[in-house]
This record gives sequence, structure tokens and C-alpha cells, in this order.
Amino acid sequence: MRTLLSASLAGALMLTALPASAQHLSADGASQTFNYLTEQYFDQVYFKFSPTAGTGAGLHQYDTQLEDYSAANVQKETAALHDFEKKLAEIDPTALDAEPAADYQILMNNVHATLLQLEVIRGWEKNPDSYSSGVTSSIFSIMERPYAPVNTRLRAAVERERQIPQALLEARKNLKNPPHIYTEIALEQIDGLVSFFQSDVPEAFKDADDAKAKADFAKTNAAAIDALKSYGAWMKSDLLPRSNGDFRYGADTFQKALAYNEMVDIPLDRLLQIAMDDLHKNQAEFARVAKEIDPAKTPQEELAELATIHPAPDQLLGAFHSEFDSLITYIRSHHIITIPSDVQPTLEETPPFMRATTQASMDPPGAFETHSTKAYFNVTLPEKGWTPERVAEHMAAFNIGTIVSTGVHEAYPGHYVQFLWQPQFPSKIRKLLGANTNIEGWAHYCEQMMLDEGYGQPGFGAKTEREAKLIRLGQLQDALLRDARFVVSIRMHTGTGGAMSFDDAVNFFVKEGYQSRAIGTMETKRGTSDALYLYYTLGKLEIMKLREDVKKKQGPAFDLQHFHDDFMRQGFAPVKVIRKTMLHDDSPVL
Repeated sequence: MRTLLSASLAGALMLTALPASAQHLSADGASQTFNYLTEQYFDQVYFKFSPTAGTGAGLHQYDTQLEDYSAANVQKETAALHDFEKKLAEIDPTALDAEPAADYQILMNNVHATLLQLEVIRGWEKNPDSYSSGVTSSIFSIMERPYAPVNTRLRAAVERERQIPQALLEARKNLKNPPHIYTEIALEQIDGLVSFFQSDVPEAFKDADDAKAKADFAKTNAAAIDALKSYGAWMKSDLLPRSNGDFRYGADTFQKALAYNEMVDIPLDRLLQIAMDDLHKNQAEFARVAKEIDPAKTPQEELAELATIHPAPDQLLGAFHSEFDSLITYIRSHHIITIPSDVQPTLEETPPFMRATTQASMDPPGAFETHSTKAYFNVTLPEKGWTPERVAEHMAAFNIGTIVSTGVHEAYPGHYVQFLWQPQFPSKIRKLLGANTNIEGWAHYCEQMMLDEGYGQPGFGAKTEREAKLIRLGQLQDALLRDARFVVSIRMHTGTGGAMSFDDAVNFFVKEGYQSRAIGTMETKRGTSDALYLYYTLGKLEIMKLREDVKKKQGPAFDLQHFHDDFMRQGFAPVKVIRKTMLHDDSPVL
């Protein structure tokens, strides 16, 4: 979920207008009041404080608003959240049926997670990139899909752009003592953001013919560019020299964030042991498969060979299309999961401003988008003018193993299939408040599950036995990357298992995660701010344990497709919630 910063106090004030039943709740009134409060939260708090998220969700009444980044509004948001927390606490969750009782906990956790971010982690005082990338994201959310006529969307973009210079002025007031790495990352990003407003935004609205909107846009876009350039110069000359803050969460904050966002309360030392056990298991499996391919080669030499087996650049989109067809056929014939629609995602080249940081991505419409319902599968192709060496390096990321794992993770049966199930999710809360251990955990789980179920063998994604083994190596390398994130997130932010410096983390990705130094550096940078990026492997392991526990309970009646369908029906809820629904107990998630 996006960071929530207040655009208006109006949402907070409306929280006081609760029905009289909220003052002295009976069991009969609990359900009605909870439903009322849920609507109030999204309509008058959540999207009011984060209008960009409203646009992304398909609620276009927010399109002309930009987050108000002022410190005063942060305080107003904090007060509104505390007020909402009190209103929610007046409901006795035991008076609710099982499903809304779980939703109650998800909603309360979202309030607590947001308060933790605003009051304790205080990213609004520490992360300069959240401002420059935040305002850029607000414009991209209007550009990215044709949900309304181009003139309508241009007028909305103009209104948001008018507010960008002030947002970046508020950033200068708010930023106190950022971690040096945060300011470095913001400076690395700033030229690309300026280029986005110089090239990509005008290109997106080139077909507009509203003369006034075009004239206004020329002014607001130029002002946004100037404001970003000025912000970049200020960061370099003023902010960077005094950026001496600490990015580390510390053990207490880390555990709270994990409990609120993912409903995981496992002690950190045990979590670290779980991570290391999975890392060693995948390393051993990697060595075993590599030895089967060629006993004379090291695992790293096998990876180097894998990197050379890829389609030609002009055949890459076609290769993914063929992979989708193959995956769909296999999923249906082997009863892996129900695919609710025959419509495939639209394959297209990654938008220009995303190409520097994204190889492939799934971009589905928001839960309440009604006018532009296509999902886009974006693939980054080599640029014209690149050297043959750079083209080869880029295409190595699209080898036969990666095309399979990426197709599985992003589309079938990963993110895209979960998106297709969204209309069946049981509540607004399950559609809008997602646990990453569910969303990314599911997609990462699918990478291994599909190969375990026989995909990637000759005739199904591979031409030969050797190719099949190379595909498995690719899946294991991806798993080791996620294992390394798991370990690094805990050790770098909490010191559990021994403190880990930035350089230590980079070396861990290289030595233990089997990644290049460039990838290791990029992943460590991400981990300084995305502290909980352990959620890929953590979620995968939670789902695998849930599957085993359901299998034990059901015995011979267990059916994999039924299990996956039941999991999908629960929406984006934390796995702990889904466990209780599917097993009817409170057994541990791991």
C-alpha cells in the first residue's frame, strides 16, 4: 500500500458523524457499525490522505488531488487515525461473524501500521525520494491507462502538477536527518524523473486537443520540471552533506511492522533460522541439479551458460506469448487452479520511464476501475544504439529459466490469475488492503510449485532434459535471491544473528544468493527502505506449510486445484487469516 499523507482534514472530521448505535454497541449493531466504519475509512481517511492511491484503485474523484506533504497535515492524519482507532475499538470483534471479524483485524492492523510509519519510522522526515518519486507516481497513475478521454486526464494531470512545486518545498521543510543512502538513492533517481516530465508526460497527452488544457499544461509541466531540478540541486548541495541518519528499524519496530503488515509474530532469531535453513536447502538443490547437468562445471559456470540461452530481442514478446499459451494449457490440463477468464494480459514494451529499473512487470487495473479493464504485461526490450555486450547482458535476464519463472510469477498462475479472482474477493477490505506475504508470497510460491507439478519438462516449457534442468537452476537462483533478502532484511535492520553493514549485505547477495555484484548492490539499496522485503520467501513458506497442513487434514480427499481456488477466494488477506478459514484453528503459520 502507498504511504498515506493527508490532503484534507475533512475526512477526519467526518469520522465524528457516526450513528448513535456506535456509542453503545450491542452485538446486533456491531456488524452494521463495522460496515459503516469501513466505508468511512476508505472514503474519508484512506483515499483522502492518499489520492494517488485512489486513482490507482479506479476511484477517479481523486484525480485532481495531490498528497499534501506538509508537516501540519501529517499531524492531522495522525490525529484522524487515532480517532478512527478509538471508533473501531468500540466494536467487539467477537460479536462479528468469522469473515468480518478477520476483516476487522486487517483494518485495525492497517491503522496501526500507518501510525507506526508516521510516528515511529517517520519516513516523511527521512526519505527524500518519497517526495520526488511520489509526485511522479501521481502523474503516472493518470497516464498509465486510458480510463477516460485524453482531455479529461490531461486536465486532471494539470491540477496535480500545479501542486508539485509546493510539495517539493514541503519536503525541504520536513527532511531532518536522512540516512546518507536515502539521499544518494534520491539523487540517482532525480534525472530520470526530470526526463519523465520532459519526454514521457508530453508524449502521453500528445493527442489532447483542449487548447486551454494544453496551454495550462505547458506552464504546469515546465514548473514541475523546474521544481524537480531545484530539488535535486538542493539535495546535492544542502541535504547530502548533512544526511547522517540511520535507516535501520531496530528489532522492536521491525517486529511491530511485521505483525501489523503481515500478521507474523515469530521471534526474530527463529525467523532468521527459518531463512538460513531455506537458503541452505536451495543451495544444496542447486548444487545437485548443476552436477547432473555437467559434473565438470561449477554452479557459477552453469549460470553463465544459462544466461546465453535466450530468444533474439525481436522475438522476446512472442516468446512470452508462447509461454502464456503453454502455461494456460498445462494449468488447465493438470488441474492446478481455476483461471476465471480466457482473456490474456496485453503484452507490450515497458513504458520509457520505467525501463531503467524494470525488466518485466504486471500492471492490472485497480479493484474499482470500470473504464479501462485491460491488464498490461510490460517487457523491457534492448534500446537501439546499445552495444552488443549491453544487449547480451540485458537478454541474459530473459533466458529460458527466467522466461518460465517470470511468466509464472507475473501471470500464470501468479499475479495475473490472482487479479482475475479479484471480483470474487469477499470484501472491500480484502480487495484494497493486501499483505505482501500473500501477494508476493503467492507469486513466488508458484515459481517452485509449477516445476514441482511437472511444468518445465520436455514438451511443457522445455525442449530437452538439459533445458529442463537449466530451467530448474533458474528457479533456484531466483529462490536464493529471495532467501538472501530474507536474511539481509533481518540482520541489517535488527542486528539479530550479528549486525550486517551495507557492504556485508552486498557480499551476502553475491556469495550466498548467487547474484552478480551489481544485483547485490541494487538489492541492498532496496532493503534499506523496503525493510520487510523478506515477504517473498516468508509468504511462500507460509503457503507451503498451509498446503501441507490442509493435505494432512483432508488426507486422500485433498485436491490441489481446490486448495488453490480456496486460497484465491480469500483475497489479499494475511496467510494467518486464510489458515483460520481453511483449517478452522489458530495453528502457527510456520
